[in-house]
Amino acid sequence: MEENPKAKYGHSRDKRTDCLQVVIALVITTDGFPLAYEVMDGNTSDRTTLRGFLDHIEKTYGKAKRMWVMDRGVPTEEILQEMRDPAREIFYLVGTPKGKIQQYEKKWLDLPWQKVRDSVEVKLFEQDGELYVLAKSEGRRAKETAMRRNLPARDQLLMRLGAAKAAAGRAFQFVQMQVPEEGQPVTRETFQFRVDKKKLQEAEWRDGHYLLRSNLTAGDPSVLWTRYVQLTQIESVFRSLKSELGLRPIYHQLEHRADAHILIAFLAYCLQVTLKQRLLLHAPGLTPTAVLEKLAEIKMIDVWIPTVDQRWLILPRYTQPSPDTKLVIEKLKWHLPSQPPPRLVAQKDSSEIEVQTLR
Repeated sequence: MEENPKAKYGHSRDKRTDCLQVVIALVITTDGFPLAYEVMDGNTSDRTTLRGFLDHIEKTYGKAKRMWVMDRGVPTEEILQEMRDPAREIFYLVGTPKGKIQQYEKKWLDLPWQKVRDSVEVKLFEQDGELYVLAKSEGRRAKETAMRRNLPARDQLLMRLGAAKAAAGRAFQFVQMQVPEEGQPVTRETFQFRVDKKKLQEAEWRDGHYLLRSNLTAGDPSVLWTRYVQLTQIESVFRSLKSELGLRPIYHQLEHRADAHILIAFLAYCLQVTLKQRLLLHAPGLTPTAVLEKLAEIKMIDVWIPTVDQRWLILPRYTQPSPDTKLVIEKLKWHLPSQPPPRLVAQKDSSEIEVQTLR
């Protein structure tokens, strides 16, 4: 992609720093429907471009009382201060580092929990003109606890420590380890490890808790929590674009061809998310991928029949769906169209017939 000025080396969330990349910014509704996207340089940083992107959205789509939902680490304190300007009428909801939970412990410790969902409770407090929402999710707590269950066992060789750290993920921070000095053999005395129980207990106590901050001080806590959880929809969008819709790798060298490739992937995602919403309404147990696999069983063929006047009667026909596929179509309240009308053509040799049939 050397001929594409947008293709640059930058931070790769997939740890592919060896590849040129472009950055895609996606705008979606609260229901997950895509509205627009922007293709930016591959070395674009969230922190350095957020201010310009806020202005760009306002110029493109007009000013409105938008709420910007951002993960922690995206906005700087300077940007948040600008967003709190009453003249801009911009609201934000942003996550905070887990250390903030302990920092503001005195603020929320004695406050009552408010139930906003079956498995979600929140506590609210204000600080410096912002509303803080401490959320506790049982589902998230179970997930974070499960991520730490497989603590690394004793490695036989020091060269395996790197692999053990990668396999353990965040759980590795709860292990205190003593490794041999240079020149020392690996023995039970020179290589030891143990679980930092105090640190582990503190983490378990915070499992399932996350602290949100917003300048919308009169906001409904259940709505704020729902909006923040929608960040997972953004992650789902890019996961779908990368895997199911084959957005990458991009083999095109020219900028306009790479942009066209991204446009087709975006349009495909628009269709996919529309199908997903229809499935939620009519068949919640199915996924878009499963439905497309079923519909792929239906083939379109041409039946060529010779006539007595040296012509060909062509009957375009789609194959009949299987019982499972029929059930899916009925669930989605779809109807297959009528078979296409036949057509007559002048008779051709068999090779031309075979080519057109396979086309």
